[in-house]
Amino acid sequence: MGRLTTHVLDTAQGRPGKGIRIEVYRLEGEGRTRLKEVVTNDDGRCDAPILEDESLVVGEYELVFHAGDYLRAQGVEASEPRFLDVIPLRFGVADADAHYHVPLLLSPYGYSTYRGS
Repeated sequence: MGRLTTHVLDTAQGRPGKGIRIEVYRLEGEGRTRLKEVVTNDDGRCDAPILEDESLVVGEYELVFHAGDYLRAQGVEASEPRFLDVIPLRFGVADADAHYHVPLLLSPYGYSTYRGS
């Protein structure tokens, strides 16, 4: 069955992004529905798939990473407002039976993502 996972790596500090709050939304037209909220563990991952089985359906989704809160907690000095605070990542699920891994590589002034495995 399909599943959605993520992994946050703090590339500036060379370690997992621990304790990052992530909101999960399903997008429908101009609207979005909040499905859940998760927090990354010590390894920068979630303890279980974010969505799986019948909760993952074909469609568009958004993961909202609260990176600014994490960076503040890490003591990363930056001007306010921060260059990066809340990072929304929108992506599509075309095969609800597949594994969609959406990692975030994070630093105070940049981020990247890709479809992982």
